[in-house]
Amino acid sequence: MKAYVFPGQGAQFVGMGKDLYDKYPKAKDLFQKANNILKFKITDLMFEGTDDDLRQTKVTQPAIFLHSVILAFMLGDQFKPNFVAGHSLGEFSALVANKTLSFEDGLKLVSKRAAAMQKACELHPGTMAAILGLDDQVVENICNSIADEIVVPANYNSPGQLVISGSIQGIEKACAKLLEAGAKRALPLNVGGAFHSPLMEPARIELAEAINATKFNIGICPIYQNVTGQSVNDPEIIKKNLISQLTSPVRWTQIMTNMIANGVRDIVEVGPGNVLQGLFKKIDRNIAVESASQMV
Repeated sequence: MKAYVFPGQGAQFVGMGKDLYDKYPKAKDLFQKANNILKFKITDLMFEGTDDDLRQTKVTQPAIFLHSVILAFMLGDQFKPNFVAGHSLGEFSALVANKTLSFEDGLKLVSKRAAAMQKACELHPGTMAAILGLDDQVVENICNSIADEIVVPANYNSPGQLVISGSIQGIEKACAKLLEAGAKRALPLNVGGAFHSPLMEPARIELAEAINATKFNIGICPIYQNVTGQSVNDPEIIKKNLISQLTSPVRWTQIMTNMIANGVRDIVEVGPGNVLQGLFKKIDRNIAVESASQMV
């Protein structure tokens, strides 16, 4: 069985999507439609901007979404998923690729999500850090032990690689304790806020309203969702999980383990970068991984 997976924030690069724009008239039309929906020329920033341009949350999220979704569309008849999944933001790309959401509605939700997250970051400053070389349980226990600050597990990326999220002081305290506990590394991340933590609650409330007002269809295949790590094809459950996603951890390790247990043997990463392919290889060396960028 084959699963198509879609990357999240951090995978962006200057020039992303330009090859699709130049090669496929349909891709060009979709990019131009995106400029109109967003009311700014995101294509200029994607194709010829700077790294700093692309690091702005309001640009990063729609840029990765557009690259991923348009790439999936350009696969045409080659796109035959048994399952899809997306890491954080990538969940929206996956939902458009499997036809749960329309292109227009997906882009509007991603744009709304980016703006709401930016506001939440300004309201409640926070940060994130990658913790390498400790069992998940140890990281969870240390996060729970910091009672005076918000610190939570945010991204379960692979065994021994967990990202934590919370207040700036909370993350500093947690990193010190985690290094004492034997973490190989505790790396502060260059991010704008405490994503996938309770500090994103204002964004969750704002996005919930937009999600509830959007039409969700039954997709062409199930999606493994971040919040549960389980596959689902019921639009109402998908909506509920998508709303919870902003303040809940990304259970990517569980998604990969469950996919493999359910018979997935081929992984295609659709979008910029190859991070997700590498994470699957950490779980099972025998999994076949490829990039959709090599298929168009």
